[in-house]
Amino acid sequence: MHGATLSGWLLVVLCAATGVYCLLRMRACAGEERRAAGGEALMGLGMAVMALPATVVAQPGWSWAVYAAVFGGAALFGLAGAARRGGHHLHHLVGSLAMLYMAVAMAAPVAQGAHSGHATGTAGGIPVLTGGLLLYYTVYVLRAGARLAPAPSALPKTGPVTVTGGPGPAWAHRPELTLVCRLSMALATVAMLVTL
Repeated sequence: MHGATLSGWLLVVLCAATGVYCLLRMRACAGEERRAAGGEALMGLGMAVMALPATVVAQPGWSWAVYAAVFGGAALFGLAGAARRGGHHLHHLVGSLAMLYMAVAMAAPVAQGAHSGHATGTAGGIPVLTGGLLLYYTVYVLRAGARLAPAPSALPKTGPVTVTGGPGPAWAHRPELTLVCRLSMALATVAMLVTL
């Protein structure tokens, strides 16, 4: 994607950490939760690779077609899940379609003869579609952030807050960590769309 090298690397680290957490969560879960964690791991790790700064790591021109194929397949899988179960699968579908859209938008300058889509500054997409995705993810980020904020009654009345114990065996089943994972990927998607 476009942007300064430092912000690109920060985006890579955020997405990679999110992807790795989702892989670990996938190993600790079963059934539908495992499939959701796998989809989120694919999304996080794929976003990390796509966000590599072009000034440091020049990706081959064919890589954008590979990203488009991978996220196109993920979108078809997400479509099947959303049709059967709805709910969060619809968000996975939107995420896969957004990544497919960004990969196709980045592949266009490469197909026109540029050596790397995100190095040329000529990549772009359909402004209305980009704006719609930005609106969707901005609303998602605000809603997820609001759910993470503690309710006033949950705040301690006096004294410092102490944390005891370690992550425990159920760290993968903590809904707030899953929400932070999804919030991080949504923020990264906003950053990638803005630089498209």
